Amino acid sequence: MNRVKATLTSLRLVNSFLSTRLPATRPLASQFKKGKMASDVTALKHFYSRMLVENAMENVVKKVVDIVSESEWTDEVEHELEELKIVLSDNFVIRVLKELRNYPSKALKFFYWVGRCSGYGHNAVTYNAMARVLGRDDSIELFWSVVEEIKSAGYEMDIDTYIKISRQFQKYKMTEDAVKLYEFMMDGPFKPSVQDCSMLLRTISAGDNPNLDLVFRVAKKYESMGHTLSKAVYDGIHRSLTSAGRFDEAENIMKVMRNAGYQPDNITYSQVVFGLCKMRRLEEACKVLDEMEEQGCLPDIKTWTILIQGHCAANEVEKALMCLAKMIEKNCDVDADLLDVLINGFLSQRRVDGAYELLVEMVNKDRLRPWQATYKNMIEKLLGAGKLEEALNLLRLMKKQNHPPFPEPFVQYIAKFGTVEDAADFFKALSVKEYPSSSAYLHVFKSFFKEGRHSEAKDLLFKCPHHIRKHSEIGKLFGSTGNDNAAS
Repeated sequence: MNRVKATLTSLRLVNSFLSTRLPATRPLASQFKKGKMASDVTALKHFYSRMLVENAMENVVKKVVDIVSESEWTDEVEHELEELKIVLSDNFVIRVLKELRNYPSKALKFFYWVGRCSGYGHNAVTYNAMARVLGRDDSIELFWSVVEEIKSAGYEMDIDTYIKISRQFQKYKMTEDAVKLYEFMMDGPFKPSVQDCSMLLRTISAGDNPNLDLVFRVAKKYESMGHTLSKAVYDGIHRSLTSAGRFDEAENIMKVMRNAGYQPDNITYSQVVFGLCKMRRLEEACKVLDEMEEQGCLPDIKTWTILIQGHCAANEVEKALMCLAKMIEKNCDVDADLLDVLINGFLSQRRVDGAYELLVEMVNKDRLRPWQATYKNMIEKLLGAGKLEEALNLLRLMKKQNHPPFPEPFVQYIAKFGTVEDAADFFKALSVKEYPSSSAYLHVFKSFFKEGRHSEAKDLLFKCPHHIRKHSEIGKLFGSTGNDNAAS
């Protein structure tokens, strides 16, 4: 029985099933009957009936969406909808609203029209669906009007709707609306969690100039519900203060944290380091790490990375390297994130050679595995500086560390500026086995032709292995009888 249900569920995902449902289900039902599988016959019939209903509903949903979305709301639109003789249900309304999500004001018109229809009334489910559609910047006033309607009608916004809308507000930097929504929910029965509070505080603090009034509104509302501030909430407040450069107040928050039983940790101190670096107070940022050690909190790799990144952002790469040396002395190992920060620091000063040497040293001596993005960035910068040999060396290291190949910039560079020998070296560096794939050769040949370098393409063909010279696609590319003879 379970296998039958699984099969039916899979069939549901196949669009062609609906168009072939009748001939497909009848033989299957007959087989079930012959096998005296009565319960399976019943399950199949129910599945078939459900598919008919859902398919019919989808057709009506599409018609409604087309009518509503293609013109402004008028009496004529309402007349067209009435002509459809729609059988209204919560499921139907939700589906239409979802399809109209890119037309929020029209979705609301439809929502109100449905509410006026005889025999149907909105409820918490449909109100929440409407709120989800309106929770965006271009319909924010409509959103808040519907939120008030939800409250007036005696319904509540559910927690799933809150999370979805709050995250959307935060994603698009609508922090004031996100805080207002948080306050609204905290006054209701479905209260956001402490994790939701922490995430909201983190979003506020992430701005260039955090709005501290919003921070304190969130904290005040959290406390007003009888909660004591958690370490995460304290960190959220502290993060906003340090990001805004209000270090005296941040220090006071740390004292309050200690009195509440929460000792500052790497997260807390890292926020101070970040804020000081943001204000270009780099020496003070370095002293914070000394203070950490005095307090028995050893800086971890993330704290060191923030400090070094702050120096790189301030164009102080040499001092960043001094921080790196001090970090290594403290037996803290470099990771791929920190290496990426340092590489970008070098590249921001157009020190391509220094970035390359650092990367190679970290790979060969420290056995570090850089991010693929770090390799790709470094390769592009090397090729931009005309350093093909160094770029090929990084391609070999990528292959050695099992990163996917990155041929595109090499092909473009060699086709424009490279020699036949360069192309041959590229194939050697690219191949995992004895030779690269035929598509790799074809890509290079096409690029040579695109640059008008036909003679180089021919010379390269002579140097290729026999199976490449005889490849049909490559033969077609070279085209002429003379080239075919050359290829042989």
